[in-house]
Amino acid sequence: MSPADPWFEFTLGVLATWRLAHLLAHEDGPFDAVVRLRRRAGDGIFGRLMDCAYCLSLWIALPLALFLAGSGWRTLLWWLALSGGASAIEKLSAHKE
Repeated sequence: MSPADPWFEFTLGVLATWRLAHLLAHEDGPFDAVVRLRRRAGDGIFGRLMDCAYCLSLWIALPLALFLAGSGWRTLLWWLALSGGASAIEKLSAHKE
């Protein structure tokens, strides 16, 4: 599998999208940097956005889709697929209460 393989790029994109969304929504981050960022965001739209890994995955996946797919309909498909893959991982990794 070469790095130019679309499946390899897609898999890396999904994992990167999930990792960043999960970090921002659920973790403190290195040196509590994400906690401080979350506090600064407050209760406004950005603060509420940082509470939802599913919402974050949409916004994180968009620039990745633009980079990986180029433009047009492929970008839309990559955007939704990257976010959907990250959301599936989030759902599978969620702790059952």
